[in-house]
Amino acid sequence: MSKATFLFAHGAGADSQSDFMLQMTGLIQADDIEVIRFDFPYMLKRKQTGKKSPPDRMPKLELAFMEQIKSLSTKRLFIGGKSMGGRVATLIADKLPVAGVICFGYPFHPPAKPDKLRTEHLQHLQKPTLIIQGTRDTFGKPQEVASYQLSKSIDIRWIEDGNHSLETLKRSTLTSQAAWQLSAQYAQDFIRARAKLCKSSQKD
Repeated sequence: MSKATFLFAHGAGADSQSDFMLQMTGLIQADDIEVIRFDFPYMLKRKQTGKKSPPDRMPKLELAFMEQIKSLSTKRLFIGGKSMGGRVATLIADKLPVAGVICFGYPFHPPAKPDKLRTEHLQHLQKPTLIIQGTRDTFGKPQEVASYQLSKSIDIRWIEDGNHSLETLKRSTLTSQAAWQLSAQYAQDFIRARAKLCKSSQKD
């Protein structure tokens, strides 16, 4: 069976082996979808030295992401990530022959700094993009995101009571595990729909 591939990048603070990354990988992966995780260079350095260091600057993160893509077939390739990883993917997507982008908890702005927006490039993004966001996410809540000028290529799915890691409250109708399962289902649906479109366009 021909597979779609999702290249999945971690966020700023935790690596590709974090609970979120491992669980989400397991939930998205299927017979027709392969999920590949990787670590940015600064995170690899952390593992080697045991010392915490901040993420590299964006140009270096973009280059590292693109280097990962070079080793993969671009046929039915999707890129994305958690928070920072998803942001990097949106910055490089239009430069590459990828089928789409998936972001889990997009960092629209730093917490408590709603004026420091990271949305300028999202106004013109052309690649189909899915953003899965929690309604309690301090990096971008529904009322804030509704006021942004975003490209029509971006589809936002909200997880009720979800935080930046899409975890819910104990009193929430949706458990954290159910929220992650729903998020993974959104991702799978997006990949399958776009992969079919890519396949049909190659025949034309």
